[in-house]
Amino acid sequence: MADKNRGTFIGGMLIGAAIGAVTGLLVAPCKGRDTRKILSKTVTAVPQMAEDISSSVQLQADRLSTAASDRWHDTLDRLSTAISAGIVASQSVREPSISERSNTNAVDK
Repeated sequence: MADKNRGTFIGGMLIGAAIGAVTGLLVAPCKGRDTRKILSKTVTAVPQMAEDISSSVQLQADRLSTAASDRWHDTLDRLSTAISAGIVASQSVREPSISERSNTNAVDK
C-alpha cells in the first residue's frame, strides 16, 4: 500500500510542479515574447513528463501485481496444506485402529 501512495504522491507532485511553473510564467513580469518562448519550451517538455509519470505508474503497478500474485500463491499453498491435514485428521477419526478392529472381530466370532 505504501508503494501505491508513493507513486500517487510523486505523480501529484510532478503535476503540481508543472501547473505551478505555467502559472508562474503567466504572472511573471516578462515581455510577452519571452513568456511565449518559455511557455513553448514548457509545452514541449510536458509529453516527456507525462511519459515519465506513465512509466512510474506502470512500474508501481507491476510491483503491486507481482506482490499480490506472490501472496495469492502463498495463501493457496497454506490452504492446500490445511486441507490435506484436515483430510488426514478426518480419516484417522473415521478408521478404527487395528486393535479396535481385532477386538470387534473377536466379539463377533
